Amino acid sequence: MTPTPPVTLDDVRSAAARIEGVAHRTPVLRSRTLDALVGAEVHLKCENLQRVGAFKFRGAYNAASRLAPEQLARGIAAYSSGNHAQAVALAARELGTTAVIVMPEDAPPSKRDATAGYGAEIVTYDRYTGDRVAIAEALAADRGLTLIPPYEHPHVIAGQGTAALELVEETGELDALVAPVGGGGLIAGSATAVKALHPGTRVIGVEPEAGDDTRRSLAAGRRVSVPVPRTIADGQALPTPGELTFSLNRRLLDGVVLVSDDEIRDAMRFAFERLKTVLEPSGATPLAALLGGRIDALPRRVGVILSGGNVDATRFAELCGTPRRDRAPRMAPPS
Repeated sequence: MTPTPPVTLDDVRSAAARIEGVAHRTPVLRSRTLDALVGAEVHLKCENLQRVGAFKFRGAYNAASRLAPEQLARGIAAYSSGNHAQAVALAARELGTTAVIVMPEDAPPSKRDATAGYGAEIVTYDRYTGDRVAIAEALAADRGLTLIPPYEHPHVIAGQGTAALELVEETGELDALVAPVGGGGLIAGSATAVKALHPGTRVIGVEPEAGDDTRRSLAAGRRVSVPVPRTIADGQALPTPGELTFSLNRRLLDGVVLVSDDEIRDAMRFAFERLKTVLEPSGATPLAALLGGRIDALPRRVGVILSGGNVDATRFAELCGTPRRDRAPRMAPPS
């Protein structure tokens, strides 16, 4: 008998019911300019307009809201470079409990400040020398807190999958779904929902070139580690896919493509100038893959999850202020 996967469509639907009225049902954006540039009908799921500015609130609230009263009374712990940190902090506030978040010292100040603004205590570490999981686990054990990881948890994965569930409920069957890959929770939950509803949909992940751990792991058939990536896509600067997420993604993903930091900057600039929306680097990687021609044989109807928009004005200007003139973007001809 085929074993039941750790996350199913029923789990995603249950998460959708639990977060309804708490998380935003984010809009789906269309652009004739974008369609013409890439030669496809593109549907952009704007998770940059989600609470805390990223999809992470979906999974954090789904997981935290299922804790027993005594667990909530003791508090929650998490580790994150920023978006999951904010999501857990806000979920804790919504549920009347406290949160302690382990964050890298070089996390974007806007993400760190927002996490503190939701009432969380922040403990910092060096992402290039420290083990954030070990630090958070030790802290949680010492204080009696319940740890909610950013992706290695079935309730978190199911919650993240609600973004794709909403997308296909609005658009109908898609030929392909494109989403960023960090730890793998968003794309694992999304693929779980989409493949169950429409098995023929291609699910394509996008990673920064400096952090292609999931692409390498899929090729090897096992989890592979890379050096901690140095990329502007801080939300995807992870060295190893999650064990649970990889167990799903190796079965469900149709491939992973890579984008450069320059292509990410181009996509952020395009979103701002032509789509009138702000994306953080990690949130822009799927759009970068489309604009950069990174997806072979791009099909007709494509869904894209723009995963987040947490970037402050100074950082955004640094990244996007000067357009590149070294080469023209690699774009498909208009259809």
